[in-house]
Amino acid sequence: MIVIAAFIVNYEASSAWLKNQRKMWLYFLGEVNFPMLKINRLPLLVVALAGYFFILLTFSGAVTPVYAQDKISSVPSLGQGNYEVILFADYFCPPCRMIDAKAEPVLKELLKSGKVKITFVDVPFAKSTPMYARTYLYAVNAAATNEEVLRIRKTLFTAAQVKHIQSQDALINYLKEEKIAGKKFDEKPVFQMWSNLIKQYEVNRTPTSVIKYSATDVKKYVGTDEIWDGLTKLKAHLKNMKK
Repeated sequence: MIVIAAFIVNYEASSAWLKNQRKMWLYFLGEVNFPMLKINRLPLLVVALAGYFFILLTFSGAVTPVYAQDKISSVPSLGQGNYEVILFADYFCPPCRMIDAKAEPVLKELLKSGKVKITFVDVPFAKSTPMYARTYLYAVNAAATNEEVLRIRKTLFTAAQVKHIQSQDALINYLKEEKIAGKKFDEKPVFQMWSNLIKQYEVNRTPTSVIKYSATDVKKYVGTDEIWDGLTKLKAHLKNMKK
């Protein structure tokens, strides 16, 4: 801004350049006059450098969101292990809510085994799902335990299908009533990774689940019955491995 102001106030070919060859390197850009400050023939180069350092010192962090340091670089998952369960759901999908509640005890057992990673992917079939998905990610970013994450999902299903909440403010207020906090971050990379998973596994309806036994043994289940069958088979498989 200082540089621009300098041009607006007064810019002319440098007389200092013409009068003093020794100083011409300092005035090669020209000179500036500030009549209001009674400053004449100030080298434009000096003004430009002053403006540069002013911007550098004053605005160095202004363009960075305050939550950028909390950016999540991967899809949030629960647990860890060589097996992975990916659950694709929409908060406004009744069968999704049904299997979410039914499968919760099994999911907890799988997590307890220490061999399974569980990933939830929100599929935006309903108009308000992106808002719910963003709220879910913020809440997960503030959650400390697997139990809390599962409770967050249950609460969001209730908000969508029982409370019929359609606005961001109403949803946040409801979560506050349920003692669920949120911590903002840049959710766009996660949305993109979710989109990639949806395309990769060709998810065109919910609920859908993908269970990965290995890189070459990947099973896909669609609908509540198939998903339940797939989860119970994985549970039995892990149990047999202990014998």
